[in-house]
Amino acid sequence: MNEVKKPGIEIQLDEQVAMGNYCNLAIIAHSTSEFIVDFATMLPGLQKARVKSRVILTPEHAKRLLMSLQENITRYESTIGKINIPTKQTVIDPFGHKGNA
Repeated sequence: MNEVKKPGIEIQLDEQVAMGNYCNLAIIAHSTSEFIVDFATMLPGLQKARVKSRVILTPEHAKRLLMSLQENITRYESTIGKINIPTKQTVIDPFGHKGNA
């Protein structure tokens, strides 16, 4: 098990978790008390996505994650370059409907 030192926090990271999961789809749902983020992998040509990980957050932590992601994307783009998202792409929602983004 590896330990990652952050100021004031000691984080333990076992080998299996450190390997990570490749995900190319995130499905987000919420209730009054929590946000649920399912990270999934969808293979080309298949209509079925397999959830690899589910993360449940309080609304406050969901907003902190949003802010942290924005900060990191801004840093990434300032050093590596703009992340371009195609303006028209096929989107498959979790209910299997196809559409355009």
